[in-house]
Amino acid sequence: MRMSPAARTRMRDTEKVIRHYYNDMGKDKGNCTWGAGILAHRGVCSEEELARKVSDNEVNKEFDKRVGQAESNVRRGVDRTALTQDQFDALVSLTFNAGCGNARDVYVLANKGDFAGAAKLISGMTSVQINKGGKKKYVVAPGLVKRRAEESAPFQSDSDNERAEK
Repeated sequence: MRMSPAARTRMRDTEKVIRHYYNDMGKDKGNCTWGAGILAHRGVCSEEELARKVSDNEVNKEFDKRVGQAESNVRRGVDRTALTQDQFDALVSLTFNAGCGNARDVYVLANKGDFAGAAKLISGMTSVQINKGGKKKYVVAPGLVKRRAEESAPFQSDSDNERAEK
């Protein structure tokens, strides 16, 4: 399977293109990121990195590369159960954003056919680690709440969806 063109476009639209390196949680917080939500490394950017500009070509090339890596990770990680296209797309989005290591427990649940458990786990993946006053702290990233709701939706059972509509 490959990520559907519609899901890829949605994800690209969600990941705003910023043509320089930046800290994803604001000044001196979060992780060093660039382009279309591309993680440069964990921890804040150095002053040199913050000054680094990137071109549209660099962003497009790296985005395509990272989506391909996320697709490969999902195909390897979920190999015991069939996924719908929407489920596969959601896991690629999750893996692109959170990383394969952080998505691994979701893969385990999907392989067991525990889609409700996978949905619940994805929905809860909204916190990020920041350093505040020299101490590590986890905070909810508001942008992740909506994203995780969208990523978890394909794994919710019909009865869960019916309950949510009531």
